[in-house]
Amino acid sequence: MVQTPSPTAITPFTQALGQPLTKTSIRVLQINLGKKCNLACTHCHVEAGPRRTEELSPEICEQLIQLIRTFPQIQTVDLTGGAPEMHYGFRPLVAAARETGKEVIVRSNLTIFFVPGYEDLPEYFAQNQVRVVASLPCYLENNVDRQRGTGVYQDSIAALQRLNALGYGRDPELVLDLVYNPPVPRNTDFSLTPSQTSLEQDYKTYLKEHFQIRFNHLFTITNLPIGRVKHYLQAHELYTPYLRFLADHHNETTVTNLMCRNQLSVDYQGNIFDCDFNQMEDLPAYTAAGKRITVADCLEAQSLDLLETVATKPYCYGCTAGSGSSCGGALT
Repeated sequence: MVQTPSPTAITPFTQALGQPLTKTSIRVLQINLGKKCNLACTHCHVEAGPRRTEELSPEICEQLIQLIRTFPQIQTVDLTGGAPEMHYGFRPLVAAARETGKEVIVRSNLTIFFVPGYEDLPEYFAQNQVRVVASLPCYLENNVDRQRGTGVYQDSIAALQRLNALGYGRDPELVLDLVYNPPVPRNTDFSLTPSQTSLEQDYKTYLKEHFQIRFNHLFTITNLPIGRVKHYLQAHELYTPYLRFLADHHNETTVTNLMCRNQLSVDYQGNIFDCDFNQMEDLPAYTAAGKRITVADCLEAQSLDLLETVATKPYCYGCTAGSGSSCGGALT
């Protein structure tokens, strides 16, 4: 007897694509150094916070440095967390990447600049030409503090002004990008992220007029139902409706540019994933033979291209809905 699909069933992601999602040659190495952070934002899919202690070990850090030095195909080393700056290995990884001519991205919450022991970060970033991708989920104070905590907006503005004073946003070698995250859905009145181009102009106009702040690009990133967002949606019976909303707005033209295709994501234990979202959902990368992959495996095989396809789940629709979403913003 053929069973009628449940009205709440979500079409598997690869079924919507009509084929498996394939990897291309790896160009980006994204490293999650750990879960420790000075903030505990409501939209954080990592569920990072001040009480988390997980972080990179010296052994895994050395393996990653070797990986960076061994493979010239890596163009970008993308450091994230938690607050990546707080973790063991952050500066050695920056040094290894810059010594080998690779772009370094740090995904910074900006407020870390005012935590004792990290006050020199803006100057360190500038000296090493680190590209700063900074979270600022809105250009209005109330919206930011509601998502990230009281006082975060003013600290973020002060941090951006410090970066501007060092040349960020003006010097072509000192790139400063901001990240917009929409508020976590509170009811079934879901919406896609706004147009990245028009919202970027709104950010630039407001921040320049009120604070004389300049930056390069704005990235709009959809809230995937992972981590704290997932827990909130489940608690309010919004998880499946939100997934369906994302699936209903799947845009096949975004697939070519999905970040998971040319990226490896590494956790603090050295395990390999297709992306940071799969990492947080513990969906590891496997070879065609069914072997889970680690950094040590890549070094032993002398190859980064051990994966043929990307592991997918229904939350992947969050990256293809509307204009698409990635660590670099909209995809179309």
